[in-house]
Amino acid sequence: MLRTTLLDDFALAPIGQAERTDLLEVLDDRTSGKATLITSQLPVEHWYEYLNDPTLADAILDRIVHGIERSRTPQPSMD
Repeated sequence: MLRTTLLDDFALAPIGQAERTDLLEVLDDRTSGKATLITSQLPVEHWYEYLNDPTLADAILDRIVHGIERSRTPQPSMD
């Protein structure tokens, strides 16, 4: 059975220290071949700045990009 975690609307609101730490723990648990889907309106290029903590940002993004398969939807925003 495939167990998938979905982080929907990642980076939609400001993130605090506790949330960064929780996110790292969740992602760390998922690095052993478990699927994680992340949706975000914020471009990936801005995630490091969004995380606003160089040490945790490095650790979080390392876990996200390891073995990544990236997909973009071609539809424009519904704004």
